[in-house]
Amino acid sequence: MSVQLSTLLRRTLGLDAATCLAMGAAMTLGALPLADLTGLPPALLMLAGVVLFPVAGLMIWLARQHEAPAPMLWLVIGGNAGWVTASALLLLSGWAQPTLVGEVFVIVQALGVVALTLVEYAGMRRSRVAMA
Repeated sequence: MSVQLSTLLRRTLGLDAATCLAMGAAMTLGALPLADLTGLPPALLMLAGVVLFPVAGLMIWLARQHEAPAPMLWLVIGGNAGWVTASALLLLSGWAQPTLVGEVFVIVQALGVVALTLVEYAGMRRSRVAMA
């Protein structure tokens, strides 16, 4: 099933892609200083940053489409929900020992992803199923 993307969804996907690129660059290129500041493992920051680049690529591609496969759009929304869940588990599990700055970093970025996800969901509801 294809979906005709609403303007809201296309713009939000573009914004989400931009934030993924920015965070990916910050966490990849600045893994060591960011680890010192946040208390998060540098390997985790590097891996999370690297993962964001192909995600951003998918979002950019989707944002440029007027019609896209619904499963691809739900993949983005579900992936964002997974990112938020992983962020919460990181703080609750005790696996990492973040500093206060690290806790704030994880919480603020997770809240940003929640906001983008909610707007993307609203954009999906405004989108229409494309007739083949």
